[in-house]
Amino acid sequence: MKAAQAALAANRQNKFWEFRRKLFENHQSIDDAKIQEIAKCLGLDMEKFEKDMSSQSIKNIITRDIINGKKIGVHGTPTIFINGKRMKNNNLFLLFNIIDAEIKRNG
Repeated sequence: MKAAQAALAANRQNKFWEFRRKLFENHQSIDDAKIQEIAKCLGLDMEKFEKDMSSQSIKNIITRDIINGKKIGVHGTPTIFINGKRMKNNNLFLLFNIIDAEIKRNG
């Protein structure tokens, strides 16, 4: 939840993708201190970042996305959909075959 809040707060300073990249690079050590370190490293306005992270509007976005995900069958990440169908097997080779078949079927 904190990482999602931080990424959305970074987005308000046009640094979403950079922040996201750093989160994934550090995925095994994400905590409050690491989030602060990433924000500082990216040169974010820390006062605005902190305010945005705790804002109700960002919490509402995350809550909405969680509710919407549950409604369509997302129970964790990664969850993959191809043409609106949830894939139950995340085998990369199988997914490529399914995508190729969908492309051929739908032109």
